[in-house]
Amino acid sequence: MKSRDSLIRLKRFQVEEKRRQVSQIEMMIAEFERMARDLDDQIVIEQDRSGIHDTAHFAYPTFARAAMQRRDNLRASALELEGQRNAAQEDLNLSLEELQKYEALAERDTERGQIEGEAVEPPPAHGRRGGRSAVGGERRSW
Repeated sequence: MKSRDSLIRLKRFQVEEKRRQVSQIEMMIAEFERMARDLDDQIVIEQDRSGIHDTAHFAYPTFARAAMQRRDNLRASALELEGQRNAAQEDLNLSLEELQKYEALAERDTERGQIEGEAVEPPPAHGRRGGRSAVGGERRSW
């Protein structure tokens, strides 16, 4: 029973860690998309300022060309992160299934113990070192 409780705690920790990973990847994707939109706006502003919208034109603004390259790189990175997010989401779903399985087993064992009349022991109190000895009732500190 004790090992199952620690296993459930471990699985809960793993689920929370995978949730954090998925969330972090989603935030990165959103940030990359925002940065790409900002670059799109800057490209349009630069094109309007120079009056040249043809990227093949010899006088096309260098800043706009560089911003287009950065924007394309950000979009490619966002696509790669989408794949990582999907993989992390699958890992999260598997971990959730495992956690639910172990929690169901623990609940079944608890119900079985109550039906059989066994008292479920409360977890031991941690951090208490002193106590009364069996001889004389004096208090000892270890």
